[in-house]
Amino acid sequence: MSTTQSERLRELLEPLVTSQGLDLEEIAVDSVGRKRVLRVVVDSDTGADLDQIADVSRALSAKLDESDAMGAGEYTLEVGTPGAERLLKEHRHYVRAVDRLVKFQLTEGGELVARILKVDDDGLDLEVPGVKGRKATARRLGFSEVDKARVQVEFSRKDKNEEEA
Repeated sequence: MSTTQSERLRELLEPLVTSQGLDLEEIAVDSVGRKRVLRVVVDSDTGADLDQIADVSRALSAKLDESDAMGAGEYTLEVGTPGAERLLKEHRHYVRAVDRLVKFQLTEGGELVARILKVDDDGLDLEVPGVKGRKATARRLGFSEVDKARVQVEFSRKDKNEEEA
């Protein structure tokens, strides 16, 4: 998708997404054979449920039908959320990932897997899991030290309420 088309679509669709109480995270137009697919990723601090996704999908579809932003030809509109292993790019993404395990690619090289405990304007307070029976350790990481960060899927983590019981 050209930058111009991406910018036009964002300008057209972002106010609608925002009016639904969501953030427009990503827009992508992909060609699948002769068909085009417009993928719109939305999210909020509290997540997005199926009803919100359906409402915003209908609103976006109506707006796209009345504009020429997608040009001529058929396309499919897909609206969804970022997914379990989302890439953290914006400050709000880090805030939404508090209490989640994240894999960090560090700017000076190397990786770090840690749980985000707190986020402020300068960086992150983390809990680095202990290895081989050792206790977890605290670590501060500035945003300038992070090259990439991606949420990790945890299958066996106990819920906070189970830990406190």
